[in-house]
Order: sequence, then structure tokens, then C-alpha cells
Amino acid sequence: MPTTVEVMADAFKEAGTPFIVGHPGGESVELMDAARQRDMRFILMKQETAGAILASTWGEITGSPGVCLSTRGPGSTNMVNGAAYAALDRAPLIMITDRYGNPAHEIGLRQRLDQRAVYGPLMKWGTTIDARIIHQQLRRAMRTATAVAPGPVQFDFPHDETTKEAKPLAVPPPLMPNTLQPEPDPLALRPLAQRIAQARKPIILAGLGVLWDRASEEVVRYAEQLGAPVLVTSKCKGVIAEDHPLRAGCIIGGIIERKLVSAADLIITIGLDGIELQPMPWPYNIPVVSIANIPSLDALVPAEVEVVGELKGLLKGLTELSSAGGNWGEKAAATFRQDVIDALNTPSKGLSPQRAMEVARAVLPRDTIATCDAGASRLLIVQKWQSYGPREFLTSNGLGSMGYAVPGALGARLAYPDRPVVAFTGDGGFLMAIAELQTAVRENLPIIVVVLDDQEIGLIRVKQEIKKIPKYGISVGGCDWEKLAQGFGADGVTVDTENGLQDALKVALKTGKTTVVAVRIDGSGYVDQFNALREL
Repeated sequence: MPTTVEVMADAFKEAGTPFIVGHPGGESVELMDAARQRDMRFILMKQETAGAILASTWGEITGSPGVCLSTRGPGSTNMVNGAAYAALDRAPLIMITDRYGNPAHEIGLRQRLDQRAVYGPLMKWGTTIDARIIHQQLRRAMRTATAVAPGPVQFDFPHDETTKEAKPLAVPPPLMPNTLQPEPDPLALRPLAQRIAQARKPIILAGLGVLWDRASEEVVRYAEQLGAPVLVTSKCKGVIAEDHPLRAGCIIGGIIERKLVSAADLIITIGLDGIELQPMPWPYNIPVVSIANIPSLDALVPAEVEVVGELKGLLKGLTELSSAGGNWGEKAAATFRQDVIDALNTPSKGLSPQRAMEVARAVLPRDTIATCDAGASRLLIVQKWQSYGPREFLTSNGLGSMGYAVPGALGARLAYPDRPVVAFTGDGGFLMAIAELQTAVRENLPIIVVVLDDQEIGLIRVKQEIKKIPKYGISVGGCDWEKLAQGFGADGVTVDTENGLQDALKVALKTGKTTVVAVRIDGSGYVDQFNALREL
């Protein structure tokens, strides 16, 4: 009869995740060995949060839950930010935290935490592993993590349960549900189609739900049928290819998009999750209809009607019921794109971050996967970098965590082993995850890290300047990025011109090695860009 860890490893592999990632403790070694015996990979991270972010990103891209682990006590608390990422950025993740066996857990003090209580507010579900019910626990965990909206579950793993014989199920249900999604009745959709047909200038706002139902193609076909411009949230860049004439840009919750949206006479939200929006009242008095895969419980968007169901079927049905729309969409989208370009083209004394992004996009192949860190540069990267397919641009939006770009890029490299992967990060965000350069090199997961180096925590400097507070406590400068990269076995180069950046990226593509390209930028335009794009 198989042991608990053997059943767990089999389940992870069957669910489509051929690796476990994290920083183990002594209680993890049996699970790691069970994975080894099944030709599963164990990826040793240098910091637990980075492991959880890597696994979460894999889960977002593939739909299979990522699996990460930590030791008890300090390891589990170090992993909390990764749990927050999975919760707020809607990533399917299984988190395993080592624990004392039950007797020691009841009387011990050292390194003893109520880990389920620590993680509880962030989890969709948490449980303590028990060999007698491990089969049911695994099935519930898999289904809970991947069910819309995806998120994290936690296994607290007592060390005295690892090698016990796992009690079998008499009639085991499938590990993952075999779900049938019938297409909606056209008659049921007709009132919504008729309401939308009354609009002369509809606009589409698309969010995370489109990715959960893999409905990107259906969104594009529906937009084309209506002739509607499309705005997407930052995690949905590429849902409509960014060279499509109806692609307007990204929703950032700023003043710049209000001109475009306010010109519409109907807002159609598709899969929009309230966690993707800025925490402020809905700014539009235009009628809204919502097409979603789950009911809206937060009531942030004042939709006059909400249609809930599987998005592929709903959009297919609506497209078939809709007559060809007008032609306002392409012109409106083009005008908005130009407005964004004009807002970002601020004067610069050196290489500007926006120009660095234009150079990077011109050099790197069309199928490049990009990750983006939080910080001052994120706002312009979201607008300047172009993606052409879903899940080709990866960032932390719901949590907005610094330190995302590098471990996110490693997760992307695992999911896309044959495509270029670039991580865009500021100097502050890169320093939060710099140890994972060693992971990239040692695990043969080559990525290109573009560090936009303005020698400060730029977003805080922007806020200080806008609030007329003197610059204080935000300096980062003095890093020799080339030596840091070389110390980890990666290539490193520092550039401060367009030609230098262009050449460095071409070399990195040619060598196929993990490469740090530090770009000395002039961030003096950030304040004007923020004032033009988004209210602070």
C-alpha cells in the first residue's frame, strides 16, 4: 500500500505539475524522495516567497496547480507573501508547510506556530494532512485551487504522517472533475443581445475571467462583430493581440482612459474581477452589462444586468445573435493609443525608461514572454510592452508585489521552455529576488533580466515629489550589476544608450544564458507620466 508522500507525488504529477519548488525542512525529505522516484523535479529556491511565486505563475499559465513547500516556523512565515500573491492574483497553488508531529505540536514551543491560522485569511481552503483521508484531501485541494476564481490551498504536514500507509478509497472519484459545459440556450441570450444592439458605441472591458475560461479568441471575435474597442486589465495583456486595430490598451484606473470610456454609450465587462480595479468608486455613469463566469459579490461595478456562465459559450452565442456593429471602435482605439504615447513621451536627459521599452520590444522576438515587477516603471511597461497572446505578459496586479519579476520569469521558463523569457524590474525589486539568479543558472532556466536602474525606489520618490515632500530614504545606487550577475554564474552588462541596450539584448538571445542587462535610465519624467496617466 502506498505511503502518504507517494500518494501526494502521484497526484501532483497526474494533475500536470511535474515539479515541486521551495526551500525544504527535515520533514520534507520523504516527499522530495517520492518525487525523485517519479522523475519529478525538485527546484531549490533561495527564498520561500520566490518559490511560491514561481509555482503560482506556473499555475496561472498552465491551469495545473503549482506546488511549493517550506519548513515549519520561519520557512512558513517567509512564504506568506507568496500566498498573498496566489490569493490576490488568482493563481492555483498548493502550499505545503512542514509541521511537528501531533504530540510535539501539542506541547512544543520552539518553532511552533499555528500555521493554518497564519495562512487562513489568504487560503481558499486549508487542512492538516492525515494518511487516513489523504485521497479525499488531495481531491478537494486540487478542485478548490483550480475552481473559478483560482487560488491557494494549504497542507499543514505533520512529520509523523509522511510515511504512514495511505488508506485507499473504495470508489475513488477522478482527481480533477470531468466537467461538461453545455452551450447556453440562444433564446435565453436574446434579451441581452437586443440590449447590446441598441448601443451605437459599445466598449469592452476584459478581465481575468477571460483567462480562466480560455476565452480570448471568443472575446476578439465578439469585439470584431460589434466593432467595439477593447480595454484589458494589466494581467490580460495579449487577450487581444496588441497590434489588432480594436486593441485600445490597459485599464489602469487612471484619468487617461476616461476620455475613451466616456465616449461610449454602453460598457460591456467580460470576466472582470473587482480585484483588478483601483480601490475607488466606479467613475462612469454609462450603462454597464456584465458577462462573467462567477457572480459579482463585491458590487464594485454597477451593471444593470449580469449574465453568469462559461464565457466561451456565452460569447459564442452572443456573437451569433449580434448583427455587425458600427466602425467607431478602430478610430477610438487608435486615438487612445496615441494619447498614451503622447503622455509617456516626456523629455529626458538620458535613456528614458519608455524608450528602453521600445528598444526591447523591437529587438526581442514576437513570442517573448515578459514579466514585470511593481514600481514606478510598471505603469509605462504595461503600456509600452506589446504582447500578442494570453498569458504572455505576467505581473502582480491584485497584490502589486515587488520582487515578482524574476521568480515569475522562472515559472514562465518552466511553462514555455522553448520561448525567450524577459523579466523587467527596477533596481529595488531586483534586489528583493536577486538570489534567484543562482536558481536560474543552477536549474538551467535561462532568462533575461532587464534592470531599469534609476538608483532609487522611484515610485516613492514620485509620491514624495507630488506631495511636495523632500526626497528622503529611497536611494538604492552603488550596485555593480555585472559583478553581481557574474558571481551567480550569469552574464552581466550595464548600458546607458539605445545602441548599447540593443546590442546587449541581441547577445543575450544568441548565448541563451541567464543575462542581467542593467539599463541606466533617467526617471525624471515619471511624475509627469503619473500625472497624465493616473490619479495618485
